[in-house]
Amino acid sequence: MKLYKIELRLYNYDDNVKTETYMQELSITDYALERIKLIQSKEGKGFLRITVDGGGCSGFTYSFNFDNKQLEDDIIASIDKNGHPALVTDNISLNYLSGSEITWKEDLSGASFSIDNPNATSSCGCGTSFSVT
Repeated sequence: MKLYKIELRLYNYDDNVKTETYMQELSITDYALERIKLIQSKEGKGFLRITVDGGGCSGFTYSFNFDNKQLEDDIIASIDKNGHPALVTDNISLNYLSGSEITWKEDLSGASFSIDNPNATSSCGCGTSFSVT
């Protein structure tokens, strides 16, 4: 299994001067990228949106949605070979996702995107809810 490191950088263009700020790092497996490509081939242009929302049995929950509309506060975490977004998150969610590994898993309970989050201090049994201290 290949693991791709994604360095997220924020680019600012003030007075025609480009400044770059390192933000966070995520990792995504080739299984997850292949699944995103498969969804894109069936749904057309679009990307995987990962957000962290309050709720769930442990305090926070991951949300995975396929979307085709970029929002003003979106951070593009990965692009496809045509330069289109493949993985998108927002600044607040990114704070909770920093250093995480995103993969696609298939087992007896089903198939889904999964996140191995080093910031999570505990999680529920199904893996979609987590807490931080």
